[in-house]
Amino acid sequence: MEINPAVTFKHDRSIMYAKRPKVLIVGAGLAGLTLGMLLHKADIPFEIYERAQEVKPLGSAMYFNSTTANFFKQCGIYEEFLAIGKYVSSIQVFNEVRGHEFSMDFEGQEAEFGANGYIVARPVMYDLLLRQIPRERIHLGKKVLTMDQGGNGVLLRFSDASEAEGDILVGADGAYSAVRQGLYAKLKKAKRLPSSDDLPLPFSTVCLVGQTRPLTAEEFSDIGLEQCQFRRTIGMEKMYGWATFTTAQNTVAYNVIQFLTDETSKQNDAFRNSEWGPEAAMAMCEQVKDFPIVSGDDKELTLGDLFEWSDKNHISKVMLEEKVFKTWYDCRTVLIGDACHKFSPSGGVGATNAMHDAIVLANRINGLPFHPIAEEIENAFREYKAERVEWVQKAFDSSKAFKTMTGQSFASKATRFVSKHMPAWLFQRIQAQTCANRPQVAFLPLHNDTGRIKPAPQPSLSVRAPVEAETPVAATTATATTTTTEVV
Repeated sequence: MEINPAVTFKHDRSIMYAKRPKVLIVGAGLAGLTLGMLLHKADIPFEIYERAQEVKPLGSAMYFNSTTANFFKQCGIYEEFLAIGKYVSSIQVFNEVRGHEFSMDFEGQEAEFGANGYIVARPVMYDLLLRQIPRERIHLGKKVLTMDQGGNGVLLRFSDASEAEGDILVGADGAYSAVRQGLYAKLKKAKRLPSSDDLPLPFSTVCLVGQTRPLTAEEFSDIGLEQCQFRRTIGMEKMYGWATFTTAQNTVAYNVIQFLTDETSKQNDAFRNSEWGPEAAMAMCEQVKDFPIVSGDDKELTLGDLFEWSDKNHISKVMLEEKVFKTWYDCRTVLIGDACHKFSPSGGVGATNAMHDAIVLANRINGLPFHPIAEEIENAFREYKAERVEWVQKAFDSSKAFKTMTGQSFASKATRFVSKHMPAWLFQRIQAQTCANRPQVAFLPLHNDTGRIKPAPQPSLSVRAPVEAETPVAATTATATTTTTEVV
């Protein structure tokens, strides 16, 4: 396949059979799987390419609430989600001597926003999404070497000497996205890359994540409680914060965040990658094993006890980068999830925003005409970013505030003081702002949102799929331009 933006040809849809654009998704994480699931439901051809040879059950736990409930219901997976999740009504904040400092309560979310919040173990949630996609659509061991795009389509070349052709390329391959790096290299050469997008990903924290085997209430008292016990501990003198979450599978998921100083930042900078090997994870386990945790009774357990109850191969150390990139798309290539915005996990909104990206992008791709040209595809990407970027920036700011709350700086102490003494009405108002974005899929039956506070407007919800008698290119482009103006 020759990719040449200079090649022109007569694009007469009246003599072509109805053909949806083929989508190549790089990355089989939560963002890539969510988009694949939606494209499958829309009957749009797609393939997912993942560089890893196997999918490992890594990670801790994730939080989902009303902002994804309607979407899960549309996709027919909400009941199974409830079965694998555990209702959480509050975050309990403790100090380093196991003293309770304050709580952040989420009671009443179902009445206000239509659904409650749940903690779910990341590997279990990943498996739920994976089962929604035909396995033959997911290709493992596919490391991208080069990518090309132009008027004729997109072309991927992989390290195993294979190739893939399509009409649209989606980079869903994480914070160190190969698709983004390839796209940015070409934009930089053409002097079209913003200077801020050319800077290294900033990070000020690293994180240890894992999950125990199933435990009994005798081993860990909180396991016996019906609700998820979400307990966050703030280090008093240590440059760390850590949290535990009980799951529906009777495990304890956990994370330990290290706030880097100038010295520790230099030590970690040598390993500037999305994750380290098992030796680095075990070294960090050794450093934090004596940190106290709260289990629900008078047992003085530590993180070391959780490590002993865990499969060491499933404990990982990751960097917590924070950045919202300016460039999300160009021509036939677009980025979603961590590839275009990376949040601190302290705010618990990374997975949600990746899914929201996939929903809006799927709506826009589904609205493309048959045999779309590059200009029409780029217009759809422009509308996707216009709809998402403001919500992403709000989530980014919120995540930074939560990260600040768990630190040891003066700003951290001030943030905790404000959180501890915040009036209930103000906290409810903050929740109303964060839970207003409850997007749905335009091409699936809409779910009736029962929340007292109605969802925010969603421009892509009005996008419709093409019909057999397609309109001329000029008319389609004009419609797309009009829609873009309305979004902006």
